[in-house]
This record gives sequence, C-alpha cells and structure tokens, in this order.
Amino acid sequence: MNRKPNALSAHMAAEKRRQRTLWGSLITVALLLVAGLIGYGIYTSQRADTLRFPKGISATDNSAISTGTGPVTVDIYADFLCPRCREFEQANRTALNGLAGQNKITLAFHPVSILDYNSTTKYSSRAAAAAGCAADQGKFDAYATALYDNQPEEGGAGLSNGKLIDIGKSLGLGSNFADCIAGRDYRGWAQHVGDVAASRGVSSTPTIMINGKLYDGERTPAKLTAAITAAGTAK
Repeated sequence: MNRKPNALSAHMAAEKRRQRTLWGSLITVALLLVAGLIGYGIYTSQRADTLRFPKGISATDNSAISTGTGPVTVDIYADFLCPRCREFEQANRTALNGLAGQNKITLAFHPVSILDYNSTTKYSSRAAAAAGCAADQGKFDAYATALYDNQPEEGGAGLSNGKLIDIGKSLGLGSNFADCIAGRDYRGWAQHVGDVAASRGVSSTPTIMINGKLYDGERTPAKLTAAITAAGTAK
C-alpha cells in the first residue's frame, strides 16, 4: 500500500535540498571570486606602474627631460625604436646640445613609446623608462645618445633589460641604475609621456616643436638653427 511521506520526512528532504543548493551557490561564488582575482592579477600586471617622475624633468612640463634655460623652447618627441628619430638625433645632437649648453634654448626631450606595438617586449616603453633612470644620475643625454647608437631593429624583442643596464654601466651608471630598471621605477612615467603627447596631437616621430609650434622644415642643423633664431627674434 502506498503511503505519503509524513511531514517530518518531507521537511528533512527539503532541508537537504536547501543545503545542497546553498553549498552549490557558495562553491560557484568561490570559483567566480578566484577567477576574478586571477583576472585582476593579470590586469594589474599589464597596467603601467606607479607614476613617478625622474630628476631633470622640465619645471613646466613633467613629460619632458629638459636641458638649458634659453628663451626658445625646442620640444623633441621621439621614440627610441624609431629609425628616423635616430637619424634626426645623430644629425642634430651636437647643434641642439650646443644651443642648450649656451642657454640659447630650453631643449625638452619627450621619450614617447609610439612603437611599443612594433616590439614583442614593449621595448619603446622599457627604453624610455631606462632613460628616466639615467636622468636620475644626470646622464639622460648621454644615455639617450647611446640608445640610438645601439638601436635594435623594429619587430623584434629589442634590447634586453640586461643590455640596457650594460649600456648604463658603460656610462658610469651603477647599481642604483640597475635597480631602477629592475624595479620598473619609470614605466608609469613612460606611459604618462605618451598620454601627454597624444593629448597634444603628436602621432608620429620625430615631432619637433619650436615655442609650441610644429616645425616641419628641413631637419638639418643649419635649417633648424635658423628656425630657432627666427623664433627667438619674433615678437
């Protein structure tokens, strides 16, 4: 003869079902939480590091390392992986550094990372950050020149951090410099430089501005110096 389960049996069965549902929900929440933490860890590892500013940044523009205190400001937006930037730097470094050394210009160098996509290790950002580390010890110009003299080809991994450190050692930069690179001290600043450049409409390198105006003339020492002189005498 069929019997209906009594009230106590029905209650116990319902309680077991409720507990199974509760534990299932808790496990699901826990799995989602773990997945979220893993995802957040991946996200934070890909974010730029804390924003810190190297020594030698311009008093009026924290996206540039500046030399000289002249009345004409020459802004150079350049990428350490850019071949045309290397050509510009090698052709004009003596003239521009000379003008800055005589305080005829304020030379502001912005190490942008436009070509990060063209490196498997975001070399442009790593090089810009390393240059910031060199700036802390007053070696930005020398280090920037060395980076161009040792410029890797586009599309590859670029120079390793070890090579970036070795270049610094050749310029007399010691353990603090190596620690700065290993600690990614200025990776956040490298991103900041790019963000500022983009906000100003800079989309290619090298971009040269004289007193805030785009210079699109011939990029030779003679023509560049003439343009700087004209800007200095313009009312």
